[in-house]
Amino acid sequence: MSSQNNNIKTYGAFIWHGFFLALTMSMLDLNTVFPALISRFTDSKIVFGSLYSIMLGAPLVFNLIFSHYLKTYSRKKKFLMIGIYMRSLSFLGMAVFTYFYGLKNPTIAIRSFFLWIFLFSVSAGFAGIAYADLIAKTIPRKKRTELYAVKQFVSSLAALGGGLIVSRIFSLKTLLFPANYSISLSIGFVGLFLSSLGFWILKEPESKEIPEEKEKFRDYLKKIPYYVKSDLSFQKYIIVENMASFSVMILPFYMLFAKDIFQIDNSYIGRYLIFQISGTLLSNLVWGYLAKKFDSKQIVKTCIMLGGLIPLVAIATSFLGADYFSIVFFLLGFIISGRKIGFEPYLLDIAPEKHRTEYLGIRGTLNIFVVILPILGGFFINTLGYFLTFGLVSIIMLLASMLLITPKSS
Repeated sequence: MSSQNNNIKTYGAFIWHGFFLALTMSMLDLNTVFPALISRFTDSKIVFGSLYSIMLGAPLVFNLIFSHYLKTYSRKKKFLMIGIYMRSLSFLGMAVFTYFYGLKNPTIAIRSFFLWIFLFSVSAGFAGIAYADLIAKTIPRKKRTELYAVKQFVSSLAALGGGLIVSRIFSLKTLLFPANYSISLSIGFVGLFLSSLGFWILKEPESKEIPEEKEKFRDYLKKIPYYVKSDLSFQKYIIVENMASFSVMILPFYMLFAKDIFQIDNSYIGRYLIFQISGTLLSNLVWGYLAKKFDSKQIVKTCIMLGGLIPLVAIATSFLGADYFSIVFFLLGFIISGRKIGFEPYLLDIAPEKHRTEYLGIRGTLNIFVVILPILGGFFINTLGYFLTFGLVSIIMLLASMLLITPKSS
């Protein structure tokens, strides 16, 4: 009975965190709220792409440093907690600077965001390795993908609630900029703090194998080529995830595309977000079914193929109007959910327990396209235009999905 109660507490801690994290991230949704907010400070797509690169890439750039530091600790939960509280603080910083400088001096506001987004992202990388290690130690391998699917479903419900809150905030004509964004960010500050509470009751077992001595970081780096070369599955994973980053590159530009093409007002921020969250919610039924029938690799493959279809849908619906463009955000919900359910469990499946922390760190740092592509996305769009950029992404995603096809044995 005690073992069953412990399992309930363990599952409950991750689901609790997922619920409030999803509610929080709706307040600064990277595909709707965040692009709309930055566009109030600057029209430069290069600046926006740079901020988005920091948002996605900073955790990955520092992952090797974090993994090297964390690998000698048998318990890592405290580092997860530190990361969560640092992210919460960054939400508060963005709320304060938006409120006081959003109108009076947007240059100061946008400059401060480089600091707050960096803090937000680096702390995410710090917490992410500890989080993945905690899941691997407390959840049996066969149950992980299922937990991710359940957690994602609960998170989608929370995100839907967050989307309704965002929609209400931005539809109130009496609540103008910058107060509307500041309130949204402040809710995110509170939500992240609440998300940490579930982990206080979670008992973390010690890691079975940790190095007796902490090796020098230089020696640690020298081992990376060996880990990558000796594991063909890991090599393919890194290549595929880098190619899949082209889909991530253009996610925030769909909102900017809609603003440029349709000249939409603020009411569409909440509307598109609700469509995106509805897609996430419905997709969990699909991903949950796939998780029971197939392995995480199949989920990744399906997610990538869908990611290649969405740019074509965006081009097609751009001729129909802003309301039809909601279909794009509905489909975005599918791939956002699919990436969370597929990619990390896929890595945990192929990573040997003894080197799990190293694999997590190497995966992050070698996923370099996530760092540079959002910046290049702004450059591509300025140079080639939206349509050609969208078409290029579709081709690359198709090639990425082909790499995951398992050849039939003769």
